[in-house]
Amino acid sequence: MRADPLWREPVAHLARVQPDTAVMYFCPAVLQATARRFRAGFDGLVTYAVKANPRAEVLENLVAAGIGAFDVASPEEMRAVRAVLPDAVLHYNNPVRSSDEVAFGISMGVASWSVDCAGELDKLAGVPRTAEVSVRLALPVAGAAYDFGEKFGADAEGAVRLLRRVAEMGFVPSMTFHPGTQCTDANAWAAYIHACAEVARRADVRLARLNVGGGFAAHRAGAQGPDLEAVFARIRGEVNAAFGAAAPALVCEPGRAMVNDAFTLAARVKALRKCRAVFINDGIYGGLAELRDIAQGDRVSVHAPGGAQRVGPRAPRVVYGPTCDSLDRLPDPVALPDDLAEGDYLLFHGQGAYSLAIATRFNGYGPGAPVTVARL
Repeated sequence: MRADPLWREPVAHLARVQPDTAVMYFCPAVLQATARRFRAGFDGLVTYAVKANPRAEVLENLVAAGIGAFDVASPEEMRAVRAVLPDAVLHYNNPVRSSDEVAFGISMGVASWSVDCAGELDKLAGVPRTAEVSVRLALPVAGAAYDFGEKFGADAEGAVRLLRRVAEMGFVPSMTFHPGTQCTDANAWAAYIHACAEVARRADVRLARLNVGGGFAAHRAGAQGPDLEAVFARIRGEVNAAFGAAAPALVCEPGRAMVNDAFTLAARVKALRKCRAVFINDGIYGGLAELRDIAQGDRVSVHAPGGAQRVGPRAPRVVYGPTCDSLDRLPDPVALPDDLAEGDYLLFHGQGAYSLAIATRFNGYGPGAPVTVARL
């Protein structure tokens, strides 16, 4: 693992250093605890969706916590994983690949592939028949922040045909789905599980495994995070009910829920306006990029430069990022204390997913390498 904790917590670092650039804080202990929670609670193989945060320190700490299989979406993600764990198990579940990407996946010994149409299955003709091929199903189900079925996934009729072909070609036949990002309704998993069982029945194929995807909700608002254990139990119960004695082994691929709580972003107040607008030194082109698509939640604390927490009454205020682009504005007002002052720090908690992975350096802003802390 990289970088033993150098600082006790983010506020200690802010008070001592008083950085004038945005800082992302990383807590290995939180990440490892989350990985252990998934491994203890989910009745199957837990993999990590690398796209959520591919940094080496994240992968290293997941390996230390017992994660040995990874959902990769590109050759670059395969390289990143193998650099940390040379014998890692690779699941290549991005169902659209170029011929060169397929060849690279073969060379890297990808153990599991997914497909959602006949053309993509044809591209896998050179894959060893010891590999697993999962047919990806898409259903019109609600319960997530946004739907993954619009871009990927076969309908039930197409999935039946594909699953038959997977078995006929000699691959290990499996199915997969994704209930949608930040899914808070376990009924979404239930609907998919029963639909997969029906597809397998109609195709007359026994599934070796069922990948129930990612989509597990991360803690974004309120004092308590999502009840992941309740979702895990619901998944197992629905699989038993839908498949009975033919129940396949289970796989999940959390990304957001795995890495979310291990990072906190600190952004400094650059200026306050009479109209009550707030300007900070990070925004939607940096570590807060995903807020354009996902509700930002309310996990924001405010600290004076010396570290004291601002505790005044809160009211919604418009928050702008630092770039010269007028679009650089947080989509929703942020509830901030009335004693907020220039030079204060806004700590956005739970920013580990899709922050550093998609942040840019537009206008020279954006967080740098994370600072490691013992706790958040």
